[in-house]
Amino acid sequence: MLISLLGACGDASGPQDTDASSTSPSTSDGAGESTTGGTTSDASAGATGSTAPATGGGESDSAGATTGGTVSTTSDGGASDGGTSDTEGEPPASKCEQTPTAIICPKETVELEVGLLITRDVHWQVPSGEPPPGGWPIAFMFQGSLFTSELNWVGQLDGPFGMYYQVLTLKRLLDAGYAVITPEAHAEGSTFWDTNVPPFSSNWELSPDHDFMLAIFDAIDQGTFGPLNSDIMYATGISSGGYMTSRMAVSYPGMFTALAIQSASYATCSGPLCSVPPLDGGHPPTLFLAGGEDPLIPISTVYTYRDALVDAGVETEVIVDPAAGHEWIEAAPDAVLGWFDGHPP
Repeated sequence: MLISLLGACGDASGPQDTDASSTSPSTSDGAGESTTGGTTSDASAGATGSTAPATGGGESDSAGATTGGTVSTTSDGGASDGGTSDTEGEPPASKCEQTPTAIICPKETVELEVGLLITRDVHWQVPSGEPPPGGWPIAFMFQGSLFTSELNWVGQLDGPFGMYYQVLTLKRLLDAGYAVITPEAHAEGSTFWDTNVPPFSSNWELSPDHDFMLAIFDAIDQGTFGPLNSDIMYATGISSGGYMTSRMAVSYPGMFTALAIQSASYATCSGPLCSVPPLDGGHPPTLFLAGGEDPLIPISTVYTYRDALVDAGVETEVIVDPAAGHEWIEAAPDAVLGWFDGHPP
């Protein structure tokens, strides 16, 4: 329990310069390695696959709305359904505002009813422009412990835990055509996810977060978040949210196309307490991002998870920033987007 509470409380130093490591504990010359089964091939750091171009057009203000008796939606200025480009053939402007020191991305907020008198918030946004046939692909971003998921949408360069690179990751995904969903953990995001907390770690179906995820999946299918494609879902997150990202593979098999885990390991692990069971080939391809100086998540636990994926024949890659602590690393924005783009459904 203590490790879960501390899951987002690591080295609060500012962002560091990054180098990509190989998928073995030794340090590489700056190129990450992509591993499939027992074979290894070179790949640029965090750039597996091509980067999709931005899609769509300009922004518009969106008024709050209520859907049925179980969902209410509010907006902080972002468009919920996008528009078309003012100039045909030109890439759209990003919905996010970025300066050299800060990024702000507008979001919508939905309050979902997940039980008797129990509601939880989900923040979300769709890209600009017209959605592809079948709807926008979906990227979940799970928060770390003690920090509301609203911080996924606003980041300062000098903020703790690499929050600038967290928001830049979200911006990259939106600009590339992914709808982004950032659910709140318990108590409006001020706690942590259930995934590695007994008894839920071994009895997930009893956990409140399982009910929450089912409510989110239902809301996606009902169109609460706009035209989304539930057949194309990805997940990423840091610390407690990284463990929750792994939970998507463990408890919702076949639903997620690829994962990117920052500063965390297997769904039931908790800091240095980590045992990874044998995995099967149905586990989504998984990218790991880690700080070499992380005081909470030993890098050995990342390699344990990585090795289990290799044994199962699942594609995996590890990128380590040797100078970073418990934080989103500078390589994350391009690496996460590259990983998702490189693993279409």
